[in-house]
Amino acid sequence: MNSLHTVIVIIQVLSALTIIGLVLLQHGKGADMGAAFGSGASGSLFGATGSSNFLSKFTGVAAAVFFAATLSLAFTSNKAVSSGAGVMENLPVSSVPGAAPAPTSTAPAASTVPAVPASSTANDKASQIPK
Repeated sequence: MNSLHTVIVIIQVLSALTIIGLVLLQHGKGADMGAAFGSGASGSLFGATGSSNFLSKFTGVAAAVFFAATLSLAFTSNKAVSSGAGVMENLPVSSVPGAAPAPTSTAPAASTVPAVPASSTANDKASQIPK
C-alpha cells in the first residue's frame, strides 16, 4: 500500500510540473496581434495555429491525469477513524518516560488520618470547657 501511495504521488508531481510547463509555453491573447503582422509564427514547429491546439489539448490531458492522481490519493489514504480514540490513548504505558506504573489493586488506600468519633456534638464540647 505504501509503494502504491508513492507511485501516485510521483505521478501527481510530474503531472503538476507538466501543467506548469505547458501553461508557460502557451501564448497569451496579446501574442495573436504580433502573429498577424508576420512575426515569424508561421515558421514554427507546429505552424501558425497548430501549437495552440496541441498545447491546449496536452494541457487538458495533463490536468486530467493530475485530477485522477488526486482522487486516487484521496481514496487510498482514507482511513476509518474510531470515535473517541485520541493519539495518547493508543500509546503503551511503558513508552511514556518518567511515568510510574499504575497501581493494580482496586481497593482504596488506607487513610492515616484518625477518624472523628460520631458522638461528639456541640453540647459535648461545651461541657468540656472548664468553668
